[in-house]
Amino acid sequence: MSLKVGIVGLPNVGKSTLFNALLKRQQALVANYPFATIEPNVGVVEVPDERLAKLAEVVGTNKIVYATVEFVDIAGLVKGAAAGEGLGNKFLSHIREVDVICYVLRDFNDENVIRSGSISPKDDLEILKMELELADLDSKEKVNLLANKPEIIVYNTDENNLTGEGVRICAKLESELALLSNDEQKEYLGQLGIKESGLDKLIRKAYETFGRISFLTAVEIEARAWTIDRGIKAPAAAGVIHTDFTKKFIKAKVTSFNDFVKYGGWKGVSEKGKLRLEGRDYVMQDGDVVEFMIGS
Repeated sequence: MSLKVGIVGLPNVGKSTLFNALLKRQQALVANYPFATIEPNVGVVEVPDERLAKLAEVVGTNKIVYATVEFVDIAGLVKGAAAGEGLGNKFLSHIREVDVICYVLRDFNDENVIRSGSISPKDDLEILKMELELADLDSKEKVNLLANKPEIIVYNTDENNLTGEGVRICAKLESELALLSNDEQKEYLGQLGIKESGLDKLIRKAYETFGRISFLTAVEIEARAWTIDRGIKAPAAAGVIHTDFTKKFIKAKVTSFNDFVKYGGWKGVSEKGKLRLEGRDYVMQDGDVVEFMIGS
């Protein structure tokens, strides 16, 4: 169950720097001039989930499979994009293909980086939203409207300005963190008084904004997070593992993540009365540890 997030903003606000930090490698061209990105760059990133390492320890596996989010680095829009300015029509069509729009706004001071149409975070956001609304008015199809897509607002700011409204990220700092090991990242962030990187916050926010949750499976082979829509019932969740499982669903053995870890796995939760058998009408909850019973 994929989730596609489009990174949208005016030129030279740090979109591609942010995208490269997300992927922890240089994929998008980063340059100090407008339209350095023409064709969208696409990358899949893991959703941070500390629960999986604990599940893996309980069942004795080294294999962990995280839920994922797909990010798309879309070329910078300019005022007049809806009328075709700066290849705007082409770029706007790329935005229609995503599930969530991530607006990146410039909130940093650097005279060496060209301000291409950028005025202030508030004004820049108004320009971007206006162009999307104008594009919707010109669109022949009145479904999949840009203005109706869920949105996240990200402020690309300076290292000393990471508190405040919205998701605040220093793309320069994140690109430096991307070069470090996980332990080195934690140490560096600790020195700055930050518990979690801005990118991890962004990934979680994207996941939550579109109403996604994860159920968990834990066996000797692997510990895995599976992505589902909030409110989905057990048979449909089983179908995420294999499409045949929806029709062949019998019951779901379910326990909470906390109980699974506390009592040492399936045997322990069963002995402590913390294992439930749920039927077809059970609504899945985030963090459910599940084993589906499937018929032949």
